[in-house]
Formats: sequence, C-alpha cells, structure tokens
Amino acid sequence: MANCNKLFLEFDNNLNISKTKKDKLKSSKDNIRDEIKDYFKKNHPEYIPQFYIQGSYKMKTMILTKDNECDLDDGVHFKREVGVTGTTLQKWVKEAVKDITSTPAEHKKKCIRVIYKSDYHIDLPVYYFPEDKEHPLLAVKNEELEESDPKELVDWYIEEKSEDLQLNRIVKYLKAWGDYKRNKMPSGLVMTILASNNIDNNERDDIALKNTLINIQNKIDEDYNGIFECFVPVTPKDDLFTDYDDTRKNNFLTNLTSFIKDAEKAIDEEKNQLAASKLWRKYFGEKFPLGEDENTDEKENALNELKGIILSGNAYSQKNGSISDKNNEVKHKPHKNYGGQQIL
Repeated sequence: MANCNKLFLEFDNNLNISKTKKDKLKSSKDNIRDEIKDYFKKNHPEYIPQFYIQGSYKMKTMILTKDNECDLDDGVHFKREVGVTGTTLQKWVKEAVKDITSTPAEHKKKCIRVIYKSDYHIDLPVYYFPEDKEHPLLAVKNEELEESDPKELVDWYIEEKSEDLQLNRIVKYLKAWGDYKRNKMPSGLVMTILASNNIDNNERDDIALKNTLINIQNKIDEDYNGIFECFVPVTPKDDLFTDYDDTRKNNFLTNLTSFIKDAEKAIDEEKNQLAASKLWRKYFGEKFPLGEDENTDEKENALNELKGIILSGNAYSQKNGSISDKNNEVKHKPHKNYGGQQIL
C-alpha cells in the first residue's frame, strides 16, 4: 500500500496562512476595531464595543482556501443591558465599517462581513453581554437574540482537544475537503466537531483520516434512521444539521461515501505513491502534493532491511557498490549511526 503520510504533512503546510497574509489580516482587524470604536464613541456613546477573536484562528485550524483566501472571526461585544434590536446593532456595526474597503460590507444572518477582495474577509458577529447573563446573546438578522458562547467553544477545543496535534491536522483536512467540493458541504464548525468526536489516531495521517471518515459515516448511519445530528458541545448546544434538507444531507453522504472508497483504495490497494496521491487530489485539489512514481513502501522496506544489516555489524560492501550481508566481500566496521541518527 502507498504510504502518503509525508504528502499529508506537506499538504498541512500548504494549508497554512503565510506570515505576510497573517500580518495583513491582523493589521486589517486592528483597523476595523479602531473604526468601530470611533463610530460608537461619536454616534452611540452608551454602547462601548469590546472584541474577542473567535473560531479557527484561536483553535489553530484556519486554512487557506483553494482560492488562496482565508477568514477571521472577530466578535464585537457590548457588555450592557439589551437596548436596540440585534438587527439594529448589526446595522450600526455595518455603518462603522462601510468605507474600510472598496467592496461593500455584507450584512449576513449572524455577522457583518468586511471583504478584502481576493485576499481574505473578516466576519464580525455582534453580541450583547448583559451582566445578569452567563453567556452572550448573538444578534441574528431579523430574528430574536440567540444565546451563543464562542469563547466557551474555543476553550472546549483548546482544553480538551488541541494537545492532539493530529486532530488539528485532521480538522484542517476535512475543512479543505469541504472547501474544495463546496456545493453546500458542511461548515468548518461542523467538520471540527465531527473530527473531534470521531478521530481515530494513527502514526500516519492518511490512515488516521480514512479511519476518522469511516467513524463519521458509521455515526451518521446510526443516527440517520430519522435523525441526522451534529450538536455543538457548548452553549447553545444546538444541532448544526437542523437546517439541512434532504438534498444537502444526501450531497454530504454521497461525498463521504466516495471519499472513503478512494481513501481505502489509496491506502489498501494502490502501491504506487503517485497514483495514490492522484486519488487524494480528487478531494483536496492541487494543494495536495503529487507523490513519487514508485512503490514507496517497497523502497522503505528495502531501506529498513539495509538499516538492520548495517546495525547488526554484518554488512559487506559488494563490487557493484551495494551493501548486503553476503560475507564474500569487504566487511564494514561496526557503527551506531544510520541515516544521520545515532543508535544508543
């Protein structure tokens, strides 16, 4: 079977945000905050905004999309009693940021989106946080305020999950899959929760991903008899699949089944790493690196066999330059180094 673990680690690196883009993102975030503070100080001084970065940036699971874009969620909190409606509060935030970029800010259902075209966008969810409430109240466009606690979610992931560095990578792989396929694939939050609840760790990322996908499918199969669930583990503990209609559910399940089938083929059947990498590319696109046009497992096994011969002290140089344990040529002196690592 073709070992693609190193390709996955390279893919993980390809999904990372460059330092240049990250610096620009931070600068834009600071500029937006200044504009919001100035606007409210001048126009609504009784509303004093505070800010909290939430989501994948804090969880260290942010990815670069196939369009080489990324996003940041920066919550705008008003620690006061509820005054104007959540929708009005959103409109005020939108007014504060309307001239920051040449692309008009968007009033989404649960945030104001500031777009830096072909680079990144910054989402601004807006919250009331009354003193007598344990959790913030999220503004929802044209609807009632909704209890939601993004800090609690970040704390859950960081405290309970993020020590598992492979989990961070699996989350990023699932998010990259959803981004590449799109067509209303599950959100990054759904992918994060599915990965966290179903991860099956392995020393190889390709095997860990395949087994995690299988676990997700098995869990959905158990629940799909009339139920299709993915609950947020913290406030508001809502089901993120509630609004999925049958078309969207079936689209996800079809993609999942196809992904598992090709993952099993890449790992269990395909010996050529290049061919296996092309199977993975069907779900990740060109950010996933192409492998070597060779049987990498066979090559690795040969190297491990050679390592054993050398470390055993029974290595002989042959006339053709190769090394083996045939004792009819020049014997190697015993040593404790192989591949740049000392064997103690």
